[in-house]
Amino acid sequence: MITYPGCWHAAVDYLETAGVETVFGLPSDDLGYLAAVDGSKLTSVLCRDQRNAVFMATGHAMASGRPGVVVVGKGPAVTNTLTGLLEARFSAAPVVVLATGTSSEHRGSGAFQELDQLAVLAPLTKWATRVDHPSRVVASLERAFDVAASGVPGPVYVEFPDDLRETEIVRTRPWAASIERTVSVAGADSAAVQAIQLARRPLILVGGGMRHRNSGRLLEKLAEKTGAAVLVTASGRGSFDEEHPQFLGLAGLYARPAVSELVRDADLVIALGSRLEETARYGWRHDQQTVQVNIDAAEFSTEFAGPRVLGDGGDVVRSWLGLTGEPDPQWLKRVVGARQSLVDDASAELARLRATPRLQIAEVLAALQDVLRPDAILVQENGLQDMWSYIFPYFRCGGSIVPSEQTSLGFGAAAAGGVRLAHPDRQVVAFVGDGAFTMVMSDVDTLVENGIGVLFVVLDNGGYGWLQTQLEQRGLTEFSFTRARTAPTRHPHVHAVTLTERGHLREQLADALAATEHGTVAIARVPVELDDAPPGISQLEGDFPTLKEERS
Repeated sequence: MITYPGCWHAAVDYLETAGVETVFGLPSDDLGYLAAVDGSKLTSVLCRDQRNAVFMATGHAMASGRPGVVVVGKGPAVTNTLTGLLEARFSAAPVVVLATGTSSEHRGSGAFQELDQLAVLAPLTKWATRVDHPSRVVASLERAFDVAASGVPGPVYVEFPDDLRETEIVRTRPWAASIERTVSVAGADSAAVQAIQLARRPLILVGGGMRHRNSGRLLEKLAEKTGAAVLVTASGRGSFDEEHPQFLGLAGLYARPAVSELVRDADLVIALGSRLEETARYGWRHDQQTVQVNIDAAEFSTEFAGPRVLGDGGDVVRSWLGLTGEPDPQWLKRVVGARQSLVDDASAELARLRATPRLQIAEVLAALQDVLRPDAILVQENGLQDMWSYIFPYFRCGGSIVPSEQTSLGFGAAAAGGVRLAHPDRQVVAFVGDGAFTMVMSDVDTLVENGIGVLFVVLDNGGYGWLQTQLEQRGLTEFSFTRARTAPTRHPHVHAVTLTERGHLREQLADALAATEHGTVAIARVPVELDDAPPGISQLEGDFPTLKEERS
């Protein structure tokens, strides 16, 4: 039997036992968590903004595959986590939020910062609970981690009322071990396997559900056995080798015309770990035959006909490898040729851009590609000009973390800190707009204090690019989303530089990256104009862009 002086001491012991190394957050004023964590092995990253704390934990969870943990206070501290929890839920990121709450004896009395926090957070979490008795602390902590990481991962919420802070907690048994996972195996009579064997022009779409599920190059082996063209969703990027000859970049909204033509001609799409959201299936035929693999039935799209396989994507693909047929040489030739045309077109476009008077975003990406190590992780936003990094092959990722379909502004900028802590041996670059960067500026000091070396490449167009472009297209000149451009950050412990000269571009980026290797935050500001937009995006319709039909 183990006795703890309060709920936070029990929580810290569980976190250590569960293998958690880093906790993000802004604890409550009573400092109960900090008193409990003092002397433990946990690293506490104390943020200035609870939203950024959840973004960091989400980035850490997505990069590591393990639950990210956040500790916050009550009332407004909890409501400040909502945007982060929205992003974690739609990114399928296992995040555990531990919060304080009003004590049971004062609930309903108009207590300081009293709020029905369960009602507020339940819609954005997989599970939300208030621990109203000391005997439920142990079981609630274990269940929180089980629920966050099992099935489709996602955020959970555990509330410790104030009266548990100094109430004795008794654990009468060892902490429970993690859940064991069963392995699914497909047989030769599987409808999905038969569809794959009959397909002559297959296409594999790799979604975010395949993150951390490609051990032993399972996906590359499936592509080679079937001769399939391979596309990824934005959240699935980094799950497949982008140097592979059958890889053609991002699907749907971000696909180039040559790739969109292949998608229309494909006789089968094998969608692995994807919800087939609007951006991923943009431009597809409505009669596209599709095999879907997902770990939960709620993740299947009902927009397309075809077999649906319920199971872990890695296990399913592994079971398919001994059953699939031979690739069609003509289709494989088209796939490889399409990739080469993408490379050739991008090379020609880069040559044209280098002849223009000012430095272009595509040139910055090319320089980054040259100076980064192959396993570097690019953390992105989803603004007008950040999307250059989504268009293959202007940048080829060894690892990538992107916002979900919610595209929460500031997610990538903050998440990069959590990503770097998850992978301290890898370079991490946040490729963000100036609007997104302003959302994380309050926590630049947090990164500095904790020695979290991230390179921020900040595209500074002087405002919010999506909104300003729409204003100009519609002639709404009485309004403006522009502002003064950001000056280089003047911080004694930040490596800051403005990128304007082509001749020094690689050298400046290499110096900034070298600083991050020693735990220094680096900020490379790039002044850009609104017309420096990714190829193919010609106009905006509300919050959803339209691809331009390019004619030969």
